[in-house]
Formats: sequence, structure tokens, C-alpha cells
Amino acid sequence: MFRLTLTNHPDAVTAFICAILLLLGWLTLQSGAIELALLILPAAYVIGGYESAREGLTTLFQEKELDVDLLMIVAALGAAGLGFWRQEYHLLIDGAVLILIFAISGALEGYAMQQTDRNIRGLMNLTADTARVIRNGQEELMAIDRLQVGDRILVKPGELIPTDALILSGFSTLNQAAITGESIAVEKSIGDEVFAGTVNGHGALELKVHQPPESSLIQRIIRMVEQAQTELPPSQQFVERFERGYAKVIVAAGILLAILPPFLLGWSWEETIYRALIFLVVASPCALMAAIMPTLLSGIANGAKQGILFKNGAQLEAMGRVNAIAFDKTGTLTTGQPQVDDVLPIAGYSETEILQIAAALESNSEHPIAVAIVQAAPDRIGSRATDVQAFPGQGIVGNWQNRSIAVGSFNFAKQHSKIPTALLDRANLWQEQGKTIVWVVEANRAIGAIAIADRIRPEAIAAIAQIKALGIDLVMLTGDNQRTADSVAQAVGIDRTYAELLPEDKLHIISQLQKQYKSVAMVGDGINDAPALAQANVGIAMGTIGSDLALETADIVLMADRLEKIAAAVKLGRRSQRIVKQNITFAIGFIVIC
Repeated sequence: MFRLTLTNHPDAVTAFICAILLLLGWLTLQSGAIELALLILPAAYVIGGYESAREGLTTLFQEKELDVDLLMIVAALGAAGLGFWRQEYHLLIDGAVLILIFAISGALEGYAMQQTDRNIRGLMNLTADTARVIRNGQEELMAIDRLQVGDRILVKPGELIPTDALILSGFSTLNQAAITGESIAVEKSIGDEVFAGTVNGHGALELKVHQPPESSLIQRIIRMVEQAQTELPPSQQFVERFERGYAKVIVAAGILLAILPPFLLGWSWEETIYRALIFLVVASPCALMAAIMPTLLSGIANGAKQGILFKNGAQLEAMGRVNAIAFDKTGTLTTGQPQVDDVLPIAGYSETEILQIAAALESNSEHPIAVAIVQAAPDRIGSRATDVQAFPGQGIVGNWQNRSIAVGSFNFAKQHSKIPTALLDRANLWQEQGKTIVWVVEANRAIGAIAIADRIRPEAIAAIAQIKALGIDLVMLTGDNQRTADSVAQAVGIDRTYAELLPEDKLHIISQLQKQYKSVAMVGDGINDAPALAQANVGIAMGTIGSDLALETADIVLMADRLEKIAAAVKLGRRSQRIVKQNITFAIGFIVIC
């Protein structure tokens, strides 16, 4: 995913060839084969510097502006001219190094642009190409872009929902965590809205298209990612303005140095031109680039050893400026998998028996909550229940060991029995903690309750404490309900939460946080986090469980999903910033002295 394949990146090929020619030219000079070196080094100039020269001249003639690309070419040609003039051929190496540095910079920029294109393609791959449209009682496969408002669509179990639509008939559970961030698959029935890119569960659905496909939630996400990734941040705009201003100052100073000294200081024209060319070479911004890149590359390598993958040096530097971090909940602070959290039986029953009874019925269901219950009692199921009947959105009933059993929601259990006060009080407490409650009823009496929850990652509490210790403010963004959000936030130590959010809501909140904190990082793992990851100054994705889109959109990837590495990334970024500032100070100081 992060390998730079030369054949796929022409700019990288150019930089690679330039580096090889530079090395060969240096070796031939060292060996005394000057004539051969004078053939090889100009080739390095042409191959490595062509693109920069073209961009610099285009900017000069079309925009009437000077930029660092043109300044670099002038400085490199100045070094070459000095080398030929004074027969100091090692100066040709200096000029070629300037060109190589800019060629590498162009290759990295080209790679970043291709990454952006791949992000968008990854998003588009999440949507189905065709939909099964029902017309005149017949099924017909139709391209998504041909769908019209009012079309009826059939979606079978396990298939992707092709476009946002309303359910006309059927019942199912949809895994829409990637879109909305909800930790547990959501039950959908007649009249409910479903989103493109979500996965249908066990039931067939007949849908009605209620808005154009291009207005679907996933398409809006695609457009937001495109916009967020193409907009230049203020820091980048400042750098570009600085580069052009710097180039103008250096060129103007170079011209003055080449003209005035013979009249003011009595220098010879040869000495004046020689010193003016030296000034252009020394003043090339490559000195500043060399002051920055080694530090950032070292920081990137250091991070990789710790399982922190920075996609580029700019993000390592940006991580050191982060003042606030926003966390997704499901799959980031939590495991993203519903599990049995607690079991409460009435007198005369054990927790094991309650799980055994519930699992006997739920083993007939594919519902995520049913799977969680069965997984909690894999060795306790003596036999499956018979005469099982499911009531969509409510529960399931059946016979097990000649006993009538019902398992389901509170309203479903209430239809079959009275709920003991002891169970009800505990269930209310569980619900306040954001847990989902499943009731178990036998022979018209409730005999137990099971709490289902998305577990908090074991390392989350310590990781949040470490980040807080660095003086960084924390918030949590989630598509889950407010009660669950508050419960998780309180458990891990986050004071500020935003709940029931769609992807576009997360993006807007990140924008608001940026106005307050200037530099904001976002940590997430799902498709629904992609716009926010792209909008944030630094996007951080979970490497193991993260969706492909989240991994591609993010600037930093935690390869082992270890949240405590976020604090390490901040420290690494801050240290890199300090060293870069020191290097820039020395670089500018030596430029002035020279």
C-alpha cells in the first residue's frame, strides 16, 4: 500500500536515473576520467532538471512570477558555469545535487497526488456497479447511474445496498458501522432508510429509490474527501508565498551583486560575476531543504520501528503542532465487536444456564447480538431449540428440552411475562451504561437478562491519560447514541463527546475544532471516518482493523492498532520540530555568512 513502485511513478524514475548519473559522474571524476564525467553530468542535469525548468519557465512567462524551481535551475547552471569556467569540475557535482534534491521533491509530490486519486477510487469501489431493479414483475440488472427516483430494487442477503433507499417490504439487520459508526448491526424494516455501501444481513429487502443516486450518502462522502484533500492548508499556502518571495529577493540580489561591485567597490568583472554566481548557488533553498528532510526522514524511520507509519515528513512535523485530537468510538476506542458483558439470572438459575438457554435459541439466528450470545456459550449448547419462530425487530421463541423459551427485547419479553423488579433495576443501570439488554423468558416468566456491549480497548484508558499529559485536548465523535457515547467517554477519560453523527457531521465538527485549536488530529478506522480524516490536519488510522479507505486517507497509520503510540507520535513530532528549527537556524546563518 505504501510502496513506491518506480514503474507507476514517472517522477520517481526521473529522480532515480538522475541519482545514478550523478553517482557515475562523481566516480568518473574521482578516477580522473574528466571527459567521460563531462558527458555524464550534463545528462543528469537535463534528465533531473527538465521538469523543474519547465515549471519555472511556465510560471515566469505565464504568471510573470519567479519561483524556487527557476531559482534552482539558475543556481545549478551557475555552478556548472563556474565549474567549466574555472575548470573546477567538482562544482558540476554541486549543481547536480541541487537538481537531484528537487527531482526527489517532485517525485514525492507526484506520489502524494496518486495516493489522493487512489483514495477516491477506493471509495467508489465501496458502491455496487449495478442494482437488481424490479419492473413488471421481472428482475433486471441496471447500472447505478441509470436508476431513477421511484425505482424498486431487490437486495438479497449478504449484498451491498446499491443506493440510498426506503424499505418497501422485508426485514433485516444491516451492518452500517462503516458509514454511521454504529457498533452493532441495525435492524431495518418497512419505512426505514438504508444507505449505499452498507451490507445487508439475513433478510431479503425490497427498496424504493427516494433520491437520485448521486445524492446518496456515500457519494457525498466521496465529494467531501475530494474537497478536503485538494484544499491547501494555510501552512502550505504560506510556504508557497514564501518560496516566490524568497526567489524574487535572491534573483534581485544576484543581479545587483553582478552589476554594482565594479562601480562601487572597484572589483573586476570576472571576480564580480564569479561571486554573484557563488551567491546564487549558496542562496539556493536546497540548503533549507537539506536542513529539514534528514530530520523528518529520521523521524519517519524512528516511528516505523515503533509501529507508527508516517506517510510523509510533513505529517510528522504537523503531528508536533497538534493541540486537539478527535477519536472515533467504534473500532477505535472500542473493539467494534458486540460481546456479552454481563448476565443476571433470577434465583434458582445460574449465569451459565441463562446463557445456555439463550444460546439454544439464538444459534438459529444470524443476528450480531445472537452471534455474541452463542460465542459466549460455545461449549454449553446441549441441543438446538425446535419450533423456532423469529419476530423481526423483537425477538425469537421456541421449544428447548420441552420448555417454552422466548429471547428478545424488553417489549417482547413484557408480552410473554412480568419482569421482576430486581432484573428491571439492573437492566436500567446497564442501559445507562450504554449496553443493549436481551431478556430470557421461560414458561411465561422472565428468568434472566443479558447485557451486550462493545468492549473498550484494554489500552484505551492508559493511552488517553498519556495524551492528556502532553497538554492535548480530547473529544470523541461517534454515530452511536448519546448514552453509549457518554458511557464510553467517561470510562476512558474523555470529557467532550459528539454523538449520532453522520460522516458529514464529523467533518463539520473537525472544521469547527480547527477554528478553535488551529491544528487538530482525527483518529478513526471506518469508511465513515474518511472525510474527517482527510479534513483534519493529521489523520490517524488503525492499521489492522481499519478500512482500506481510512488507511489510504490517513496521514499516519498505527500498524498494530496500539492507541498508546499516538502519544509517542506526538512526542516524535515535537522533537522533530525542535531539531528542524535548530537546523533552519544554522542553515540560514551559514547562508548569510557565506
